[in-house]
Amino acid sequence: MQFLRRIGLILLWLAALLVALAAANKNDPYLVSLRGVGNIALVAASVAIVIGLLRRGRQSVSAKLLVMLWCLPPMLMAAAHLSFELRKHDVLSAGVIEARTLGPHFMVGYSSFPEVARLAEQGLIGGVYVTRHNIRGSSIDALRAEIAALQDIRRTAGLAPLIVAADQEGGIVGHLAPPLTKVPALATLAGLAPDDQQAKAREFGRIHGRELAGLGVNLNLAPVLDLKPPNRRNRLDFHTLIGQRAIATDPVVVSTIASAYVRGLEESGVGATLKHFPGIGRVRTDTHHFSADLNTPVKELEATDWLPFREVLSQSRSALMVGHVTLTAVDPDRAASHSRRVVDGIIRNKWNYQGVVMTDDLVMGAIYQHDVCKAVVEAINAGVDLLLVAYDGAQFYRIFGCALDGSRQGKLDAAMLQASSARLERDFSIEQARAASVATRVVNRN
Repeated sequence: MQFLRRIGLILLWLAALLVALAAANKNDPYLVSLRGVGNIALVAASVAIVIGLLRRGRQSVSAKLLVMLWCLPPMLMAAAHLSFELRKHDVLSAGVIEARTLGPHFMVGYSSFPEVARLAEQGLIGGVYVTRHNIRGSSIDALRAEIAALQDIRRTAGLAPLIVAADQEGGIVGHLAPPLTKVPALATLAGLAPDDQQAKAREFGRIHGRELAGLGVNLNLAPVLDLKPPNRRNRLDFHTLIGQRAIATDPVVVSTIASAYVRGLEESGVGATLKHFPGIGRVRTDTHHFSADLNTPVKELEATDWLPFREVLSQSRSALMVGHVTLTAVDPDRAASHSRRVVDGIIRNKWNYQGVVMTDDLVMGAIYQHDVCKAVVEAINAGVDLLLVAYDGAQFYRIFGCALDGSRQGKLDAAMLQASSARLERDFSIEQARAASVATRVVNRN
């Protein structure tokens, strides 16, 4: 019995440390599942344990220390919450000029409509990202009405329509399917004859485009243009799963299928997003959690991995998503998503691509677990047009705050911001208005 008590006491100490750590980091993206009810449960459990320990009446130093340790989680959680609210207040209090200068460059995922409506009305965001949790416990019609309402808010405020993005690749990534049509992965077309590849891919694009446009979505974060990696198991790939999402190992096949798919999307007024430049098919780690290096020489990438990107960009109005991998041959000190040498040096100057460039989700570990403020400032100064905050929309306040601080400290390149604003206005104004009009007509019919 004495042995079991000692084990229980050790577990109580360890649990106290674990709960205190979770409380201090309650706003971390990895703990998003604990928010709300989970946070309340942690505080309630801490209070209950403190009461239980006090009732035992032990006066030893270790007993008092244990009580004090279990008092920490509520205080640490309160401090973390206060820090978050202060940061949020600072962002929401941004001046009109600050908001309308920086806001168009941010796209945010959301779970609270009133909250995102306020961001949209104040011009603090230029786009929203909708996914599965936006229809959980609701319906696709309710989401359609929300999107139309957000566009109405923008019109009333005298602001440009929002970019509304979704992630409908087909296959294992179709975050609104069901209820939207579950389309097979584009990789399933790789074995067909070229004419059949194009016909089927275009059909898939039309299905996605028609349904997304009807919902009010005007940008699809697809297709994937990374080359399919060698047929091996990647033990450090937990969420990217690029082997299942990539179209093929042959860049010509990837170009053929992706080009046709993009044409199908664009016929419905929905833009495509080519991802994830400079290519993650060769990378062995998952940028959702870890930093990753792409060590392949540029000449080899130009002859293989980059061919589909250049081919499809030359034939479409697609946006380009830059991933969080470090292209070591060009810029070994930072990920491509915030590297001026990659974005301005290769994409803008060498390729002469003057369309919209966006980051992959800034909440991913490859960026967020490091100096995210430095990455935000460098991305803007590199010529990135859209900064994506998708998985955990609450991190918008921290990430936008980074840009706000950078602006106030004179760290942002004004010429880059101005050029970026012009690209966004040029490339998205027509598609935004068209998709918003389609969504409004659908809502009115219903």
